[in-house]
Amino acid sequence: MRTVRHAILAVVIFALVLLAFFIVYALVRNRPQDLPWTRLDLGQPIGAFTGRKLAGLTDNFAECRALLQSAGVRYTILPPVRSGERCGYADALRFAPGGSQRIEFSPARLGVSCPIAAGLAMWEWNVLQPAAQKHFGARVERIEHLGSYSCRRMYGRSAGDWSEHATADAIDVAGFRLSDGTHVSVLGDWGKGDAKAAFLREVRTGGCKLFSTVLSPDYNAAHRDHLHLDQATRGEMGWRACR
Repeated sequence: MRTVRHAILAVVIFALVLLAFFIVYALVRNRPQDLPWTRLDLGQPIGAFTGRKLAGLTDNFAECRALLQSAGVRYTILPPVRSGERCGYADALRFAPGGSQRIEFSPARLGVSCPIAAGLAMWEWNVLQPAAQKHFGARVERIEHLGSYSCRRMYGRSAGDWSEHATADAIDVAGFRLSDGTHVSVLGDWGKGDAKAAFLREVRTGGCKLFSTVLSPDYNAAHRDHLHLDQATRGEMGWRACR
């Protein structure tokens, strides 16, 4: 019994020391985004808890809108949609021109949940543009997508879990258009082994820091032509996937 108590005490002490180190490390580096209790700031670089905080916006539309406004992102709020017991949204918006989020979307009239919009904005600033500059010396001007809201179960099945698309908490990205005219396609370029493939893998992996689930052609054949990004509520509980 004494051995068990000593082991528990040792674990508690180790956890407290680790927590203290984490706090000091974040404060010394002036990176509040690395602390779990600080308020999310979309304009700051990605921190250790940024993804968790983005997922936490799922139940706080007002806070999500305030964060977008603080970061200079312009948007239009979409009317709520309700379809059956499991489909619909009350926190969707569409990016508006003139703000700090400069990428266009094709098709243009994209509506996503607010947490997805916040994740997309940070993905552009921290992942997409640096990767495009690194691999092509250009910037991403357009994201080509396969949509967000779709009232369906996962993989379009007649039974089973509902897709995050059913609440606009997901987006499927099919490709990118760059400022120098370069076109990058998930379907056409993922397996080439060139700069385009390296870019796609870099933006996929970078997205894993911001979205609860990121699935690519490496996951299965159903994702051979797109990157699936979602901000599932379950992400708050520790369930995350990056493939």
